Amino acid sequence: MKKIIFSIFVFLLSTSFCANAQSKNGTPYSFNNLPVIAKTSFKKDTFNIVKYGAKNDGLTLNTKTINDAIIACHQKGGGVVLVPKGMWLTGPVELKSNVNLHLQANAILQFSSDFDQYPLVASNWEGLPQMRNQSPLWATNQQNIAITGLGIIDGAGDAWRMVKKEKLTESQWNKLISSGGIVSEDKKIWHPSEKNFKGSKLKNPGEITPDKTPEFYQSIKDFLRPNLLVFTSCKRILLEGVTFQNSPAWNIHPLMCEDLTVRNVYAKNPWYAQNGDGIDIESCKNVLIEGSTFDVGDDGICIKSGRDAAGRKRGMPTENVIIRNSTVYHAHGGFVIGSEMSGGAKNIFVSDCSFIGTDIGLRFKTTRGRGGVVENIFIKNINMKDIIGEAILFDMYYAAVDPVPLKGEKREAPKVVLLPVTEETPVFRNFDIKNVVCDGAAKAIFVRGLPELSISNIKFENLTIKAKEGIDIQEAKNISLSNVNLYISDAHPLINIQNGNQLNFKNISYNSADLLFRISGDRNSGITLTGTDLSKAKSKNEFLAGATEKSLQINK
Repeated sequence: MKKIIFSIFVFLLSTSFCANAQSKNGTPYSFNNLPVIAKTSFKKDTFNIVKYGAKNDGLTLNTKTINDAIIACHQKGGGVVLVPKGMWLTGPVELKSNVNLHLQANAILQFSSDFDQYPLVASNWEGLPQMRNQSPLWATNQQNIAITGLGIIDGAGDAWRMVKKEKLTESQWNKLISSGGIVSEDKKIWHPSEKNFKGSKLKNPGEITPDKTPEFYQSIKDFLRPNLLVFTSCKRILLEGVTFQNSPAWNIHPLMCEDLTVRNVYAKNPWYAQNGDGIDIESCKNVLIEGSTFDVGDDGICIKSGRDAAGRKRGMPTENVIIRNSTVYHAHGGFVIGSEMSGGAKNIFVSDCSFIGTDIGLRFKTTRGRGGVVENIFIKNINMKDIIGEAILFDMYYAAVDPVPLKGEKREAPKVVLLPVTEETPVFRNFDIKNVVCDGAAKAIFVRGLPELSISNIKFENLTIKAKEGIDIQEAKNISLSNVNLYISDAHPLINIQNGNQLNFKNISYNSADLLFRISGDRNSGITLTGTDLSKAKSKNEFLAGATEKSLQINK
């Protein structure tokens, strides 16, 4: 049986690019025929939390009264639970079927910084079963739920998070350490409590294993930070208009959900917020994100589907996703897939988005051990400005570090070792990226696959990128770049290739280059360049480490 499964796996890896994903009825998905997301619908009956005893003095803990209003609304067939304007202090709030939690303008739902309000529960963190503190906003196995309005939901994240010194100014750092807490031995990380510090010194301490006792989890409770919003196995969800901010860990985390609409939402975190992602769509089906803004401490809009063996066992890809008309400011990546993508991701459509000041624009990351297939990703009409790292990045050597090295941090390129292809080998294939403009980046395009399994079938079309460095492609095949305009300040070379196969460059425009191509490695073939002015390059090509002139063909 294992041999049969592995043979099927290898066959799937070898299939060619299917230009269109298939809908339920067999009609190809495209930007003209997008997935359909089922909508929510609620009764007009309104349950004002004030009538259940809630007080907006910022001092009274309203956990029971808010949850009582939600339960009453649910039991009477649903409707709207109203949070009027004011400051409402609370502990965890559980949403139930057919309830729309509506925050009026100038309403702040302020979650408590008292950790005792958040019991430890079996949950999920970065794609693995974990013990965590109860999320401030949560729902499990519910249907037809919403959080709407113009109010603010604040997760009191600063009370939970550790902070890296390099991400603060000297005065900010001094103020932080004078507030209490514990500084690590190397004086580089501040921890808000002893329990947080203790948990940080252990490897994966929240993982649920038979040897860990309730007393152990309690001893590191503060380290097991919750995501601000976690909806698990829910159907027909609407998040609209609300600001979600200051999350202890991830901000918005739908997990194994179906038919999710996120519209006109603002996800906000300090840029130093460790694990402060904007939205992480994990193993979800039928998702629409539109008109939303993200300004956070980690990835902005991120697609996930579980981690390593646990993600493969779950076997639930994130699929049928539409992301449009949204903006990402500070983030590790604007639109991101991975690195926990072991259940796969497919049929994703991203259009008309802007990334301003993000570390990386389009970021696709994974590593050996994940497995999983990411395919049928369609992206168009993307504007970027002041990207700190790469405008577009594919990397199968993700190492769980910030995408841009911090001051004084030294990193070495990963050692290239050829390993067997197994179910643990991740797959990136079938990407269509077009109509991208980037004004400023460290590097235009970086593609780095694995020697045992190349990144394959990527189509770049109509790109205009201003960057310090040009294009770097390693261990990739069936890549096409057409109508690409490069304005590069350090073009030595303009295009770097290491073990590339069937790479087609057509109509490449550039300002100037000391060296047009640098090709290295003994596994290059089928590299072609057409429709390109060679006169702007001082030297046309350089071949290193076993590469030969036969691998490159330049046509007029």
